[in-house]
Amino acid sequence: MVSDQLLDELRHRGLLSAHHTEAIRQDERSRPFSLHYELRAALYLGITLLTGGLGVLLYQHLDDIGHGVVVLSMAVLMLTGFGYAARHRQPFTWEQVTTSSFVPDYALLLGCLLFLALETYLQVQYNLFGNRYGLATVLPAVLFFLLAYRFDHRGVLAMAITALASWVGVSVAPLSAFTDNNFLYYGLGGAAVGLGLLLTAVGFEAEINRHKPHFAFTYISLGANLALLAATSALFTFYPQPFLPKVLVVPLLVVLSGSLVWYARRTKSYLFLLMGVLYGYITVTYLLFRVLDGVHGEIGATIVMLYFTLSAVGVVVLFVHGKKFLNRS
Repeated sequence: MVSDQLLDELRHRGLLSAHHTEAIRQDERSRPFSLHYELRAALYLGITLLTGGLGVLLYQHLDDIGHGVVVLSMAVLMLTGFGYAARHRQPFTWEQVTTSSFVPDYALLLGCLLFLALETYLQVQYNLFGNRYGLATVLPAVLFFLLAYRFDHRGVLAMAITALASWVGVSVAPLSAFTDNNFLYYGLGGAAVGLGLLLTAVGFEAEINRHKPHFAFTYISLGANLALLAATSALFTFYPQPFLPKVLVVPLLVVLSGSLVWYARRTKSYLFLLMGVLYGYITVTYLLFRVLDGVHGEIGATIVMLYFTLSAVGVVVLFVHGKKFLNRS
């Protein structure tokens, strides 16, 4: 909002006439204030509180209500949310869909949350999936991916990616019980890195080929963070990891961190810049301490002190000149 002091200063410098100054001041005073994002946040919070409150209420009065009524009620609410979203759906397009109302988006989100709640309830109460835990996680992943693309919903896409990550973890972990005891550590680490790289690649493909390019941020942010976090964990673990050796982890971290910095400049995203710099700094710090592992005495202490001092200066420079770096062509 333009302040009266700024308008008076522009008027005093002769940059605005008296007529234009008064017109701008009147427009600023009478312009409607948008509550769009506040209402969306309130609606999202309301859906979350509704699902959580219903869960607590059903848990407290389960004996009085009965399992059949609970399952039927959740199914009806879930189908109502999906039905409302389907009734107001827009024609499919690979570009971003513009809608006149955001209510169908939250109806779809409510339906997805109720689907997860219903699936969990059926598994706990009736052991619907038995020991096939992978099926219990891949089913919502497939459904949410289809719904995310059909209804152009990035929130549902994030839920689908989360469910897919859970499926990868569930699929790998049970196999570790029949092999070497250390398999759990490097199996999950390698699977997480592979999934993260796949999601990152899908994000780049979406933006390059214009296949839902606005989904690229969700894919790359979640995928790159998953791959980098798993690779960093493998870097500092003491367990042997033949599928993810440290000789490959370091180049992987360097390439991914550099790619995020490049992508940050391409998209003017401060988040990707911070991710790339953070994981790159961790990798450089690890390599430095490995090099200084055999250096003792004042020389090693001096190098470490100088390194962290320069790192602190680098953090200040990043925060001060970060936007200038992103906007530099």
